[in-house]
Amino acid sequence: MTFSVAGFCRETGQFGTAISSSSICVASRCSFVAPGKGVVLTQNVTNPALGQLGVQLLEKGQGADDVLTQLCEHEEFPEWRQLQVLDGKGESAVHSGEETLGIYATHQGKDCVAGGNMLADKAVIRAMVEAFEAHEGELAERLLAAMDAGLAAGGEMGPVYSAGLKVTDQASWPVVDLRVDWHISPLSELRMVWENYLPQRDAYVLRASRPDQSPSYGVPGDER
Repeated sequence: MTFSVAGFCRETGQFGTAISSSSICVASRCSFVAPGKGVVLTQNVTNPALGQLGVQLLEKGQGADDVLTQLCEHEEFPEWRQLQVLDGKGESAVHSGEETLGIYATHQGKDCVAGGNMLADKAVIRAMVEAFEAHEGELAERLLAAMDAGLAAGGEMGPVYSAGLKVTDQASWPVVDLRVDWHISPLSELRMVWENYLPQRDAYVLRASRPDQSPSYGVPGDER
């Protein structure tokens, strides 16, 4: 019921994910990012605890293969889980249990990994990786380009209703954490939210570190 991508930018050190699903609020359950250390995507019949544990292991400096092995050993029902791990070196590991739903696939690329289930076609996931690798924009744009390519290649077999975009940078919290939780065209809506958030992103980061230098909010009541 989901297709997703995780990516790493060697130039900026950013890590991020983009995801969409026919299920509501998919990004709240499936996307987990450790700033500077990597990404875990847990989907299909989802166990969010695997994302939490995976982030803890990545924060200890463990590689993708070791993290995935430990997640599968920890999980009581690995046959129902689909997992993608991207580590701090841009290396990836994937798992799709035998009970993964419908047509499913994973694909590992350079500094990225994608996976999905209930797909219209297995080629959806390869198209996502190829789009990520071909795009030269910043990480969030590359992730959205991958999702657009996946949707154009068929996406899920049925309609999708939720989507999310998450990117970490130097801060301990995500500098991008955007969600569309119930919409007839969630990826188009997510891009609209991103385009409106982008001009303000750096100001929000500055407000956290140097509030004395931060720009005005530009709203009634802020007289700076």
